[in-house]
Amino acid sequence: MSLDAVFADDGPFADAFPGYKLRTQQLEMAQAVETAIKNQGQLIAEAGTGTGKTFAYLVPALLSGGKVIVSTGTKTLQDQLFARDIPTVRKVLQVPVTIALLKGRSNYVCHYHLARTEQEGRFMRKEDIADLVKVQRYIKTAISGDKAACPGVAENAPIWGHVTSTRDNCLGQECPSHKDCFVLKARKDAQEADVVVVNHHLFFADVWLKDEGAGELLPACNTVIFDEAHQLPEVASLFFGETLTSGQLVDLARDSRAEALVAAKDFILLPAAAEALEKAVKDLRLVFKSDATRAPLHQLQQQNPEFMPALEFVAEKLSILCDLLGKQSERAEGLENCQIRALESVATLKRWMGGDDEESVHWVDVLQHGLILHATPLNIAQLFQKQLKSHPRAWVFASATLAVNGHFNHFKHELGIWDAVEATWESPFDYKQQAVLYVPQDMPEANAPDFTKQVMEKAWPLLLTTQGHAFLLFTSLRAMREAHEIVQEKLKAAGLDWPVFLQGQGSRTELLDKFRLAPNAILVASQTFWEGIDVKGEQLSLVVIDKLPFSPPDDPVLSARIEQINKSGRSAFMDYQVPHAAITLKQGAGRLIRDETDIGILMIADKRLVEKQYGKMIWKSLPPMFRSRELATVQRFFEVKRQNGSQEGAVELCSSEKSASGA
Repeated sequence: MSLDAVFADDGPFADAFPGYKLRTQQLEMAQAVETAIKNQGQLIAEAGTGTGKTFAYLVPALLSGGKVIVSTGTKTLQDQLFARDIPTVRKVLQVPVTIALLKGRSNYVCHYHLARTEQEGRFMRKEDIADLVKVQRYIKTAISGDKAACPGVAENAPIWGHVTSTRDNCLGQECPSHKDCFVLKARKDAQEADVVVVNHHLFFADVWLKDEGAGELLPACNTVIFDEAHQLPEVASLFFGETLTSGQLVDLARDSRAEALVAAKDFILLPAAAEALEKAVKDLRLVFKSDATRAPLHQLQQQNPEFMPALEFVAEKLSILCDLLGKQSERAEGLENCQIRALESVATLKRWMGGDDEESVHWVDVLQHGLILHATPLNIAQLFQKQLKSHPRAWVFASATLAVNGHFNHFKHELGIWDAVEATWESPFDYKQQAVLYVPQDMPEANAPDFTKQVMEKAWPLLLTTQGHAFLLFTSLRAMREAHEIVQEKLKAAGLDWPVFLQGQGSRTELLDKFRLAPNAILVASQTFWEGIDVKGEQLSLVVIDKLPFSPPDDPVLSARIEQINKSGRSAFMDYQVPHAAITLKQGAGRLIRDETDIGILMIADKRLVEKQYGKMIWKSLPPMFRSRELATVQRFFEVKRQNGSQEGAVELCSSEKSASGA
């Protein structure tokens, strides 16, 4: 069946969906994907909200007859594709394709570690014991073993760290539950399926780099499709680099001690060495007085004199444990496995302590209860391109936000995909009739102490206009918390009992579910909610963004990349920082209009958007909404739309508002 026939007004989609109408953009994108598949080419496809890009790439992929890997930026979209979108397209096309969902091993319950946790009974908290009982009950009838399907246990519950495996502590074929392993079952299903749905993290860690045994997937694949492809450069940097976490070392110490107490009871030096390593790792974390610290190695060497001695002490204790494990490894498979892990950790730590080179930056990410040592490449283009050329197949990069000011140079440069065909399909939404972009006048500089207070002063009359139904999105957690306090105070003073939800007061899914159901709801959040959120209708009528979302200049990887780019004679600000901010802002702006009947207000409180030359470049990258800097005009726009519907009223406003197209 041809694509024209599939998407025609009297085609199978029309039969399946009452009211279906052909969208030219969707058909054109599907044709471009089909061409890429036939030619084993590379396609960069930006498709605006409402284009129907998911079906646009799925239809030619399912009709191609080859093996397809679809990789998503989030597990939410991954689950949606597997459970809803692909089965829908398969049914409409009536093609006999098989589908598999593959996640990282930490998403699957491990029979061995569950049994071990039951036996050891290491839990002190009632909540953990209750969660363990729920996992035990779930595992009796579980088909996939996916923790997301376990009733009543949150995906971030502490129990999961005890009943799932890692690459380090998996026993492989020596595991007594090897035949019942959910990870192996998921991989076997993926090997046999026609369409495999993964996420970007798994794609690089598991499929591409072959670290965890699913590396056979890629060679057999004819087409790879990345949805939410704008996230690829950051994810790829993570996996082309190297990490060592304090958690890995603590787990190694505990596993070594547990194995020694079973298989080498007479060798008391081993558990003592394991305990010494665990203590050294915990002492290393105490060198940092606060969490949320991200610093490069060279800076830590200068500013924190305790860090290197503490790290060298960890290296010493790790080396001692490794040597002792080597002397006992032949006594049990578990001890041998621990020795292999210790050898790898010794080598990784030695490389990290060697410091930066021209191609990477070594840095520390300090968390609440631990830390991560990173070695991150500054440029992944050559690494990515080398892998792309290793085997001929089609590569499709799809997203609603890839271009900056109409150009893909930034995305192409980051991934080295200069030979890719590029195409843009604008959203079918009539943005000028459906939404107004408001940049308030008389705002202070973005770094002013009272900036967040002024943002809320400008946002308050809009909150009254839309009666809540708002996302207030901030570029820092500090500003988010301050705004949350201010909006609560204003609501109290106005005698309004509107629900206000704050990021962190529950999972993202829980907060969204509450927001969708609550009248007059307001959600205050940071960049976690800037993408992958879909709230249609009047429930979301206002999106407020405080600042242009530039990455913090003290970010170790960013500062190293800036230095490298500037040394090459280019402008890091214009070539790297501005494009990144533009893409992130496009994502945030994209939360507002999700359907052809939606109406709303987008307020961006940062005057740099209209006063700076680089701001105007970002301005041009945003959806073509009706634009104004006058509060009264913005309020009138919304009132007219609310009364008359999205297709009436804007023409009169446009003719009377001189700043509508510029500012």
